[in-house]
Amino acid sequence: MLIVRRAGAGDTGAIWSIVEPIIRAGDVYTLPQEMTKDEALAYWFAASHEVFVAEDDGAIVGTYYLHTNRSGGGAHVSNCGYATATATRGRGIARRMCEHSLRHARERGFRAMQFNFVISTNEHAVRLWQSCGFATVGTLPKAFLHPQLGYVDAYVMYREL
Repeated sequence: MLIVRRAGAGDTGAIWSIVEPIIRAGDVYTLPQEMTKDEALAYWFAASHEVFVAEDDGAIVGTYYLHTNRSGGGAHVSNCGYATATATRGRGIARRMCEHSLRHARERGFRAMQFNFVISTNEHAVRLWQSCGFATVGTLPKAFLHPQLGYVDAYVMYREL
């Protein structure tokens, strides 16, 4: 049974095993491909991030963080980053984490969620976020240097809560 829970200190190894292949591939996150484990975990567990894991029968199969997208007058808009274990993709884990993040963001008083930089070639993610109620509100032409495809567009996606 899949559950989503707050991440603990003992989850860092599992989280690294999920995010490392994503970072190394360099095709969906704007993180340096040579990022070290310590750097990646410091980023994922930044003081402003609330970190969660998706657990299936005791195994961590996904993770996400939630934080305020901007401060001041934009502090009512949240932002998330999601990662799913390669071997478990296509099983609805990212959807469950997104649904959890939307509920949790509402509970925290956020009025919207925004994804600032969704890589256009990450078609699975784009379709998933659209099916979760996100609209593409902007296109950043050729904003991402994809390691195989060269410069590709990135999307800003948004939904009210």
